[in-house]
Amino acid sequence: MRIVSLLPSTTEIAYALGLGDALVAVTHECDYPPDARRKPVVTSSALDHSHANSAEIDAVVSAQLRDQISIYHLDHALLAQLKPTLILTQELCDVCAVSFATVQRAVRDLGGDPRILSLEPTSMAGIFETIVAVGGVTGREAEAAALVASLNARVAAVQQHTSAASGRPRVACLEWIDPPFGPGHWLPEMIEFAGGTAGLGRPHQPSTRITWDDVLAFAPEVIVLTPCGFDLERTVLEAETILPTRPGWADLPAVRSRRVYAVDGNAYFSRPGPRMVDSLELLASLVQPELCPGWGPQDGMRHLFS
Repeated sequence: MRIVSLLPSTTEIAYALGLGDALVAVTHECDYPPDARRKPVVTSSALDHSHANSAEIDAVVSAQLRDQISIYHLDHALLAQLKPTLILTQELCDVCAVSFATVQRAVRDLGGDPRILSLEPTSMAGIFETIVAVGGVTGREAEAAALVASLNARVAAVQQHTSAASGRPRVACLEWIDPPFGPGHWLPEMIEFAGGTAGLGRPHQPSTRITWDDVLAFAPEVIVLTPCGFDLERTVLEAETILPTRPGWADLPAVRSRRVYAVDGNAYFSRPGPRMVDSLELLASLVQPELCPGWGPQDGMRHLFS
């Protein structure tokens, strides 16, 4: 079996199922586990965001998508050389990975009839189903079942602990800072699992643009910044530069009580793989710190404006 993974999340799933040796190529964003960085890379970004801020990135990406211009390149020649038998990809979001249409066109030119497995989870359960699906097409059903059972047990432990909460604070998870985007797909239910009250987004639906007035009206008691595609340091920089300039920022309950956090959304909250449960445990430690103290990867978050 020769697997090409076109998503960081499916790369992590493949490794978690013991398929690292079968991976013949990954994306330029696949960085976990560390061994993934040694694999051939078949994608690249069409845009250089290294010196752009949130607003500039949003404007460029929106224009590219409006004009139906891909924001990723796929190396067709390398893909042909690698002769994959299985390609792991998605149709959920053209901002997150090479578009499904691009993958289909590339496969038509490959020959050999490689299988395409497209994965579109929109919930925690859906993420676990993708693990089962990958296990099913690779002969790793037992490994997938064991992994999902372990992950479900950890989710249940979070829910058990947070069910004892005396209150459920209003939690705003922002998937982009300028302009603000509310939480989408699995994030609203994760907030509820973590002992909070979700707002500004709908469960199992895409993250959508909101207004700053929406944030003020929700009056979050906890703010968790989870920008898709940003690591922790980039998120901290954007937050400290932009948020204090917003009208009413200092009066938000979360700011007054010093409960504003930046997290590594790129590694955790935006990557629907096994580490999504790490994300949930981290979120629980921020929303219900008395009940879940120190849970999750604490090096993946930063306490802001404290």
